[in-house]
Amino acid sequence: MNPWIAIGALAVVGVAVPLTMIVVSSLLRPSVPEQGKSAVYESGEVPTGNTRIRFNIQYYMVALLFVIFDIETVLIFPWTVIYRDAVANPEIGLVPALVPMLVFIGILVVGLAWAWRNGAVQWIRNERSSGTRTR
Repeated sequence: MNPWIAIGALAVVGVAVPLTMIVVSSLLRPSVPEQGKSAVYESGEVPTGNTRIRFNIQYYMVALLFVIFDIETVLIFPWTVIYRDAVANPEIGLVPALVPMLVFIGILVVGLAWAWRNGAVQWIRNERSSGTRTR
């Protein structure tokens, strides 16, 4: 049997199950139109002002850097197991276990230096928030 048939069947099931669940739930759910459901905030709050708020781009930069360096730590943990086995077994040697991780950490350090140099890790104060507030 061709292995691509199993992959194709898995893809069909992976698409068919969510679509079937969406269709069945749309047929079975109760439809109760209310004014509160069409409001911007559905938590019972009365909306005030414009819903379009401009966020500082720095929030997104910090979040992206966090994701990058969080994934780094996830990739370092399995490497420690390989390194421990390499230290315990002298036939493997330390170089095949140590060099790839040093290259990986070196690339991350270069990326952090680049982000630092371009000001991605330095918080920029908004002109409106740095002034004094008057009421």
